[in-house]
Amino acid sequence: MQIDCFASLVYLFVLAPNAFLVYTLIMPLSVIVLISLIQGLTEFLPVSSSGHLALIPVLTPFHYQGKVLDVAAHIGTLIAVTFYLRAELFDMVTALLGFGRNDPTNARLGGLIALATIPVLIAGYYVNYANWIWLDMVKTLALANFGFAILLWLSDKAAMKKQGLGSVTWLPALLIGAAQICALIPGASRSGVTISAARFLGYDRITAARLSLLLSLPTIAGAGLLKSLDLAKSGDSTLGSDAVIIIILSAGVAWLAISWMMRWLSKASFSIFVYYRMALGAFLLVGLSQGWLDTFIS
Repeated sequence: MQIDCFASLVYLFVLAPNAFLVYTLIMPLSVIVLISLIQGLTEFLPVSSSGHLALIPVLTPFHYQGKVLDVAAHIGTLIAVTFYLRAELFDMVTALLGFGRNDPTNARLGGLIALATIPVLIAGYYVNYANWIWLDMVKTLALANFGFAILLWLSDKAAMKKQGLGSVTWLPALLIGAAQICALIPGASRSGVTISAARFLGYDRITAARLSLLLSLPTIAGAGLLKSLDLAKSGDSTLGSDAVIIIILSAGVAWLAISWMMRWLSKASFSIFVYYRMALGAFLLVGLSQGWLDTFIS
């Protein structure tokens, strides 16, 4: 039943408007699948999706994946997290809009998510047009993986004093939301910084991860909207077959990744992600020192 519902959601938002599709693949299918797998696997795991997508032009001959495909990857993961959190979203929306329900807990949670998203939306808009060179450096990607992996490891050692989304209050929500600004650095990981902030504030792993997922909804939607506006201004907004495949694949992979992560965190820690990010950072630094990798992400 869940898979049928998920497939219906993908069809509604992706396949139905086929009048806008261009049925010719621009990039090789292998690269399209690679982009989909990277975005789907890494968007919600604390390992940085943007950092991994940035590695595509570093480690393959393809120097530019295109903003259209960027937007497509965001749409796919947005569909996945919307489906996964559909029960919470329904409760929050109906509580905020009234609809005859007296549900102050979910109404408050919806307000907290909205408040916590404001800082990163403002910062993201500014950074999008800032053109800071250091954000395009492979060294930044490597050091961010190291630094934020250490923060994730330290935060996971914090005492778990608070459980459940009902225990989240205004100030912690704002601090956790503001932490998403760090994720504008390639390699930092939006999921990683929000989970780290929540763990430092005493929330258990499941609550921290679920809060991170809720915060991802408006943040991913905002990032996708901003890139869509950029595309509209440039006149390059055709939704081709490449983009449609990426939406479908990244949505399916992201849903599986979220489901796996929540099961994993019910019985284990974030250590596996810490070790992976440290290894990735080390690989990038060695690659730079040996001349295997270019200085900038092309």
